[in-house]
Amino acid sequence: MGAEDLLAKARYWGLRFVTAESCTGGMVAAALTDVAGSSDVFERGFVTYSNAAKVEMLGVRPETLASHGAVSEAVALEMAEGALARSEAELAVAITGIAGPGGSEFKPEGRVCFALARAGQPTFCETVEFGAKGRPKVRKAATAHALALLGAALS
Repeated sequence: MGAEDLLAKARYWGLRFVTAESCTGGMVAAALTDVAGSSDVFERGFVTYSNAAKVEMLGVRPETLASHGAVSEAVALEMAEGALARSEAELAVAITGIAGPGGSEFKPEGRVCFALARAGQPTFCETVEFGAKGRPKVRKAATAHALALLGAALS
């Protein structure tokens, strides 16, 4: 589902989006705001690239970062729930991952963790292994996946 269709569905259901992005650096917010008239659905976006920004802007607990690392479902969950709590939106998507180059034996390049938070519902989290496709392709794939998660939440 494209951004235009996503926005139309959200408009139909009276829902607004907030994004909390790390490795995508605002690409999900950009995809949504590329559509004219998106301001009635896209409430705001947080680009929290550093751990300090995740803590300060989204309320991610330093203990979560210390015990799980920034690239984890636990951090994605706190990012999504923090974005929801710090906005007027009803649906939040969060992304944190390793776009590359690099990674490690335990957290390889292309690993991206997502969370989807919706008011009054349990937060959904998942990890996707996009592989070492290179930074631009991982970021593009993560953006598309985040938009698909929002679409699934509206279906």
